[in-house]
Amino acid sequence: MIGKLRGVIDAYGDDSIVLDVHGVGYLVHCSARTLQALPPAGEAATLMVETWVREDQIRLYGFASEVEREWFKLLTEVQGVGARVALAVLSTLRTNELANAIALGDKAAVSRTPGVGGKLAQRIVTELKDKAPAFASVDPAVVKLAGELNDKRAPQPVSDAVSALINLGYGEIQASAAVAAALQSAGNDATTQQLIRLGLKELAK
Repeated sequence: MIGKLRGVIDAYGDDSIVLDVHGVGYLVHCSARTLQALPPAGEAATLMVETWVREDQIRLYGFASEVEREWFKLLTEVQGVGARVALAVLSTLRTNELANAIALGDKAAVSRTPGVGGKLAQRIVTELKDKAPAFASVDPAVVKLAGELNDKRAPQPVSDAVSALINLGYGEIQASAAVAAALQSAGNDATTQQLIRLGLKELAK
């Protein structure tokens, strides 16, 4: 199995490159994000590679980093997610954005991927939620709060504060993170107004 290739970029395709390694041209399929990170044709490049062997073909998938390759492998373990969809997800979201979206149960972020509907996004979030923390940089307090909000278990002042920040134009993840930080400093007895005020201070940092 090929796990890594280092060579000179011979040509670019729509979703692939031909990498010349000592005179042998390897066709490697990549995400749009990886393609954007690679140098122009004629220059040297290194790719981490995932080799897929099927009855009728062998395909190489290339990644700019080991983390991106690991996410590709995780995504393709989800029912209904093949290589093409996995590359599309990685083209839409950076690996840290994907990790945080899964950790926070944010299926809306995943469903921004072309070809990924709400049901598939929910499946990705659900099936990978226990694997994301190893990759995510998100605060555990935010993960806990997001889970409570999703399950309608959050105290009313907390959910009202998050809703207020969302109405002001902040994203759900931003709002949840700000309120989680506000809750840590103000305590569990904080009012909605206190949480909104402290949350806005966090967002202004």
